[in-house]
Amino acid sequence: MGQCGITSSKTVLVFLNLIFWAAAGILCYVGAYVFITFDDYDHFFEDVYTLIPAVIIIAVGALLFIIGLIGCCATVRESYCGLTTFVVILLLVFMTEVAVVVLGYVYRAKVEDEVNRSIVKVYDEYNGTNSNAQSRAIDYVQRQLQCCGIHNFSDWQHTRWYEESKQNSVPISCCRANFADCTGSLTHPEDLYQEGCEALVVKKLKEIMMYVIWTAVTFATIQVLGMLCACVVLCRRSKDSAYKLLITEGTPA
Repeated sequence: MGQCGITSSKTVLVFLNLIFWAAAGILCYVGAYVFITFDDYDHFFEDVYTLIPAVIIIAVGALLFIIGLIGCCATVRESYCGLTTFVVILLLVFMTEVAVVVLGYVYRAKVEDEVNRSIVKVYDEYNGTNSNAQSRAIDYVQRQLQCCGIHNFSDWQHTRWYEESKQNSVPISCCRANFADCTGSLTHPEDLYQEGCEALVVKKLKEIMMYVIWTAVTFATIQVLGMLCACVVLCRRSKDSAYKLLITEGTPA
C-alpha cells in the first residue's frame, strides 16, 4: 500500500513538472503581454512600479524551467537532496507568487486614481500630429477601445487642440468604424463614439492586472500540490531508509 502511494506521488510529481515547463512559457507570455499592453497605455498611467508584478511573473516563469528539470531528475532518482532543494525552491516561488497577488491587488486599486490624474493632461497635450507621443497614444486608445474624449466627445471642446484648430470637430479616431464618410465634425455626433475613454482605460488596465493575479493564483495552487507530492516521496524514502537501517542493525554478524 505504501509503495503504491509513493509510486502515485512520483507519477503525479513527474506530471506536475511537465506542467511547470508549460507554466513557465505561459507566465513569460502573460508578463510580456502586460509589458506590451502597458506600453500602449503608459501615458495614462505614470506609475512604473505597476509593472513590478509583470517583472516578477517573467522571473518566476524563467525559474520554473529550472524547477521542472530539478524536479524530474530528483523524482526519478528519488534523490533526497534533489527533492529537498525542489521543495525549498517551490516554497520560495510560492511565496513570490503570493507577493505578486498582493501587489496586483494593490496596484489594481491605484489604477483609477492614476488614470484620473493623468488623462486630462494627456488630452490637453494632443496636437494631432503623428510625431507627438500623446497624440499617437490618444488616437490608438480611441480606435482600440472605441471611445471619444475623457467622459464623452464633448470634452474635446475644452482642449487646446480644439481651440487652435477652430474646425468644430474632434479627431478622426473618434469616428465609428462603420462610418466611412465621418470627418469628426460635431455637427454629426451620431458618427462618433459616444462613450468616454477614461472609464474604458481604467477597465482595461484593471483587467490586465486581474490576468496577472489569476495566473499567479492558478500556478501557486499547482505548486502547493507539487510540494505535497515531493514531501510524500521524501517521507516515504526516509521511512524506508530507517527501516533498512533497523534491519541491518538487527541482523547478527
